[in-house]
Amino acid sequence: MPIPLNIDELALLLAVISAILLATSEVLSPHYGRVHAQVFKKRLRRVAFGTSIAFLFVAALRVVSTYLA
Repeated sequence: MPIPLNIDELALLLAVISAILLATSEVLSPHYGRVHAQVFKKRLRRVAFGTSIAFLFVAALRVVSTYLA
């Protein structure tokens, strides 16, 4: 069963995810705690910027659709 997700909910989801990922990439150290799990900070930052760009794209689509309607 597909989840009904409209453009507004998608924009909100992308904004929240990108904010969390950007904050996490700035706060985490490369070697997290005592677990010896390596955090790929560069990859995390790329994903954060990718979701930010996706959010900006969805926001631009909403603006364009408002002016065209």
